[in-house]
Amino acid sequence: MKQDHYHDVDFRGTIERVIYTVTTPAGKILNKYANVYLPYGYDASDLAKRYNILYLMHGSGGNPDAWLDCCPIKNMLEHTFSTREAEPMIVVFPSFYKETISRTGKRDANYEYQNVLFFLQELICALMPAVEGRYHTYAESTSEKDLLAARGHRAFGGFSMGGATTWAVLTHCPEYFSRFVPLSGDCWEIEPLGGRSKPKETAQFLHDLIRNSVFAPEDFHIFAATGTEDAASQSLTPQIEEMKQLTDVFHFSEDCACGNLHFLLANGEVHAYEAVYQYLYHYLPYLFAECRRNLS
Repeated sequence: MKQDHYHDVDFRGTIERVIYTVTTPAGKILNKYANVYLPYGYDASDLAKRYNILYLMHGSGGNPDAWLDCCPIKNMLEHTFSTREAEPMIVVFPSFYKETISRTGKRDANYEYQNVLFFLQELICALMPAVEGRYHTYAESTSEKDLLAARGHRAFGGFSMGGATTWAVLTHCPEYFSRFVPLSGDCWEIEPLGGRSKPKETAQFLHDLIRNSVFAPEDFHIFAATGTEDAASQSLTPQIEEMKQLTDVFHFSEDCACGNLHFLLANGEVHAYEAVYQYLYHYLPYLFAECRRNLS
């Protein structure tokens, strides 16, 4: 993989914080925040310019600052956009925890996934309107109709538990997102770590979900990755291998410009942000490539 994206570039974007309010099922009102990366050249007064948007989730125990604290992702984004390898996009760093603070100590898998499931409602009802009502995305407004209409310009990805969150977004919110980037995290919809314990059933579940949706298989794009020395490979790799067999829905290709299922198994990489942000660097030029071609 290329390494020059570690270096600073002359054209730097900015990080802003968006604060929004959510209400828990128990009726507790929470103030949360997400960090938002705006690429170089973003101009709030330029109403004609629209940006694709990527929501990027941290792993277990993290918070909205995790990606920015743990790896030079901002430098990578700026290098990719400044060299025009990928079209500049807005990147949002939220948290699936009810309180946006780092968690420490042992975390029960069911507790983690319950936070993820709560986040899905927050994502649609609070976070997306807060972000896309403020910045120039392809959503003309924050009405349900306009948010749905911008599906093709919206992606969700994440690392580790954020990868599991990504599969949950695909499962529960496919009408809002068209691109999914699960990094070192498998699908937990059948059961926690279902990609390892029930890879065939998990793959079939995802197959049936997409096949029975109102969208065609080519309206879903999955960019998955992990490392050979990453423990998460034991869960994600079997799931992806089973998905490859279901060829009426999943069109696997090593060429990221073709097909709708891609899988990068990076030799020697471990379970760390420094690895997964390189996976992102690999995928970013292709994430919205179809949108880019349509606009050219």
